[in-house]
Amino acid sequence: MRGANSYLGSIGTTIFTVMSALAVEHQSINLGQGFPDTDGPEDIVQAAAEALKDARNQYPPMLGVPELRQAVAATNKRFYNLDIDWMREVTVTSGATEAITACLMAILDPGDEVVLIEPLYDTYVPVVRMLGAIPRIVRLAPPHWELPHAELADAFGPKTKAILFNSPMNPCGKVFTVEELSFIAELVVRHDTYAICDEVYEHLTFDGARHIPLMTLPGMRDRAMRIGSAGKTFSLTGWKIGYVTAAANLSSLVAKAHQNLTFTTAPNLQRAVALGLAKDDGYFASLAANLQARRDQLIAGLALVGLSVLPTQGTCFITADFAPLDFAGDDVTFCRHITEQAGVTAIPVSAFYDAPGAPRHYARFAFCKRQEVLEEAIGRLHRHFGTA
Repeated sequence: MRGANSYLGSIGTTIFTVMSALAVEHQSINLGQGFPDTDGPEDIVQAAAEALKDARNQYPPMLGVPELRQAVAATNKRFYNLDIDWMREVTVTSGATEAITACLMAILDPGDEVVLIEPLYDTYVPVVRMLGAIPRIVRLAPPHWELPHAELADAFGPKTKAILFNSPMNPCGKVFTVEELSFIAELVVRHDTYAICDEVYEHLTFDGARHIPLMTLPGMRDRAMRIGSAGKTFSLTGWKIGYVTAAANLSSLVAKAHQNLTFTTAPNLQRAVALGLAKDDGYFASLAANLQARRDQLIAGLALVGLSVLPTQGTCFITADFAPLDFAGDDVTFCRHITEQAGVTAIPVSAFYDAPGAPRHYARFAFCKRQEVLEEAIGRLHRHFGTA
């Protein structure tokens, strides 16, 4: 029998699936995958349930229901003073991962180059390659994850079509500064390219760090595609509701890609998310404050275990260096070890690298869990490593 797609055949099972299965097998506390262990706001869930009964369960508009597209536009204005035409510049997708794919499809031709920043979300490189484009990877270095200006500038060239990056940044918790964003914007303009901005953690920032969409910078309004996620903002990751904000000429192409990927998204969930985006400022402030408290709890606990915790300005993840424990093994071995022997699961940070030479002594822990769950996880690690 003839072979199937060679690239997909070469990709192994994602580390998230592997570690989650291992967590179930060993009854481990799963701090690997970044999903909360409680549902989001009850009024949003109730709105979704009620919307199932209002006789609007057939195909919604391909671009998204008007209520949600209007809410996305209003949110852009409210938080970032961006004036968005909801009819022509917003596309609702089945999750942010689809949004990323649709944005890449909207602009890439085979042979184009895309600048990516490592460590990175593990879907970026496969999608770029499946579209026949070429990833040009620039690496940030721990512990401070500062943007290397010279390396980034060198990654742009005559074949560059776009830069795709994530801020706040998974897995390292970095929030890009105004200076770093300005440098990226300058390169985008100079090379006449586009920017795909994965901003799913936009409301999850800590210690006074402020998320600034690249789209708000000079010259970026017509070049940037801004991706948001209801799953991250409302702790409802299973709903898979994403949205893309972009200039009308780009939005029309994103919509054509979306049409050929999923076509549309569950209408009751869209209408419930629209209600959520209209919540008052107190909700968004409390979301970040509650997560920051759990971040601080896990940081303190991991530090007492003996791990060195790197700064975390955003997202719901902590990167910790286990080298101080003198563990004999790399990050994959470490994460398997603590899952099987301590009953706590993390993700090896090398999984977020594509280029050779990834650091092999860091693990990523998710803190979007209940405080008592984090307390139990910390206690298990203390007992295992003899620090309690």
